[in-house]
Amino acid sequence: MKLKFTKMHGAGNDFVVIDGINQHIDFSPAQWQLLGDRRFGVGADQILLVEKPTEPGCDFRYRIFNADGGEVEQCGNGSRAFVKFVAEKGLTAQRSITVQTKAGVIAPRLELDGSITVDMGAPVLEPQRVPFDAEGLHGERQGEDTLWPLVLELGGARESVLISVVSMGNPHAVQIVDDVDAAPVELTGPLIEHHARFPNRVNAGFMQIVGRNHIKLRVFERGVGETLACGTGSCAAVVAGIRRGLLDSPVRVDARGGQLSISWAGVGQPVWLTGPAVTVFEGEIEI
Repeated sequence: MKLKFTKMHGAGNDFVVIDGINQHIDFSPAQWQLLGDRRFGVGADQILLVEKPTEPGCDFRYRIFNADGGEVEQCGNGSRAFVKFVAEKGLTAQRSITVQTKAGVIAPRLELDGSITVDMGAPVLEPQRVPFDAEGLHGERQGEDTLWPLVLELGGARESVLISVVSMGNPHAVQIVDDVDAAPVELTGPLIEHHARFPNRVNAGFMQIVGRNHIKLRVFERGVGETLACGTGSCAAVVAGIRRGLLDSPVRVDARGGQLSISWAGVGQPVWLTGPAVTVFEGEIEI
């Protein structure tokens, strides 16, 4: 079939966005993988599918497929692309919508200045719900957070890193580094992603504290690799930093692809993500 798509990005985190309301989409993991392939397909970190909701009270259903073809629960930068897409395509006239995701309902809003704000929901902080297997580990308390030692096997040597575990609908392991540009993201990111203590794999965040309202962040995303920005990763990092007593809301997040703003009022409260969404081009592909 000929598939119509839109290429978009949010702070460099790039997407293929597909209208699944006016096109019938029922692809295999291999077909999603082909779309995400930067040499043989369109190329993207994630493919986003817009569908009619299956839950009452929602305007749309939002499905996310990683470049490896696997479906995942949530994508913060993608949610901003999602709301811009449905507005530009005339699928809604509302500036605020409710969207059904695999991780629950989110509420993105198109601001008058063109930026998009998303209510990402309250973070999940209990290790077993992330999920993270903390059995046998001795956590180190810092502020309101518990840092967990994660042992990595590096070429026969063993290295332990201290992580915060947070779920924003998808799992994150956040560590603090002195210099994010020098952090061993490509080396240790895959080891953290596939660590046995994360049964569903995990996104690995590397956070540098610049000031109490400013961080730099790199994220090695499960099923994708390092991306230029990660919305849920930014939310998880800010939550971890606030709980450790190192950050105050709101926090500016400098990713390699751009800036995001994260606000969080504390446990039980939703995390608010604000940032850009850009349409790059429209196209068709035989799939």
